[in-house]
Amino acid sequence: MKYLHTMVRVSDLEKSLDFYCAKLGLVEVRRYDEERGRFTNIFLSAPGDESAQIELTYNWDPQGYGGGRNFGHLAYQVDDIYALCQRLMDQGVTINRPPRDGRMAFIRSPDNISIELLQCGDSLAPAEPWLSMPNTGEW
Repeated sequence: MKYLHTMVRVSDLEKSLDFYCAKLGLVEVRRYDEERGRFTNIFLSAPGDESAQIELTYNWDPQGYGGGRNFGHLAYQVDDIYALCQRLMDQGVTINRPPRDGRMAFIRSPDNISIELLQCGDSLAPAEPWLSMPNTGEW
């Protein structure tokens, strides 16, 4: 058995691609438009690692998607959690759970999907502004 992907439904494809690719740094692996089913599937992965993918499903006809914590979250290992969180903040992304411990942070996608960021290897030394930054919203 092999893990393939996690699917999340998105309500605004351009906003979602901007978030996942331009801001978070994932890359598009493949795209599939289904005329009969009226949807688009876009598969994304971390650069150089297609073994774990996220499938963005965009239904062409507007639909409301209730976000719930029952989904859980997506998780990505990162080389420098402080640098990534700063880059995300500089691009207007809210850090819901700052990396106060130098190890873990949480953000949310435009469709309210919770995303965990985990420092690769050992935790970084606690540092400001992260150390004293409070949580924002739910994560």
